[in-house]
Amino acid sequence: MGRAMMKKTLILLLLGILCGGAAADERLVRMTSLSWPPYADPDLPGGGATVSIARRAFAEMGYRLEVDFYPWSRAIYLARQPTSGYAGYLPEYFSPALSDTFLFSDAAGEGQLGFVQQAGEPLPWQHIGDLRDYHIGVVKDYVNTADLDRMIDDGLLVSSEVLNDKANIQKVAFGRVDLAVIDRHVLSYSLSRDPELAAIAEQVRFHPRLLENKQLFLCFQKDREQLLQIFNEGLSRLNVPQLQADYFRRMLHEPE
Repeated sequence: MGRAMMKKTLILLLLGILCGGAAADERLVRMTSLSWPPYADPDLPGGGATVSIARRAFAEMGYRLEVDFYPWSRAIYLARQPTSGYAGYLPEYFSPALSDTFLFSDAAGEGQLGFVQQAGEPLPWQHIGDLRDYHIGVVKDYVNTADLDRMIDDGLLVSSEVLNDKANIQKVAFGRVDLAVIDRHVLSYSLSRDPELAAIAEQVRFHPRLLENKQLFLCFQKDREQLLQIFNEGLSRLNVPQLQADYFRRMLHEPE
């Protein structure tokens, strides 16, 4: 092969690599999340139950999902910035306030939202108004339920904020709050896997009365509507409840 031909071939090869790389980059989706096992965590298989389902949904459409994990408030902040390179964040509960800023996907999972309390008889409450009798722990910037968040915002409930669920579990165990809002699977996973929390596992319990069965969503920036539609199409090809149940059986040894 002559030198001119070799040079031409090399140029074509480099162009092919560059074009291939550009095409691959177009199908790379970057999002933020938090450490919220078993739904999301960098050390869990697939990044957690919800993250792994999101990866599967994008893969169905020929896309690849890359997730970076941050403290929750920063994860949302970065997902909101148009120059951050992120398309959005996950997982999230639906909130009308957030829907002004983000597009919500179809549901990519669900969880039982309730309270952790000290071990013993369940603290009595039937209606949200009954919670006025208790000091309630919440996590900063978490969406809870519309009624609970509204009462907290209106100063009708005694509440205090922490940065993560672990701190709330500890506050309940040591009697610093009466109840703390938490997902049932998050509590179960935390008590079984975190050595500090395992040491106090017998001091707390999940309250049998749920606040709400919450669906989990991906939040996309407002200008990513096409990407949202692509994700929803991929998600529609999956049996999401079965995938989540299978994941929890592996991670939490839950029965079928």
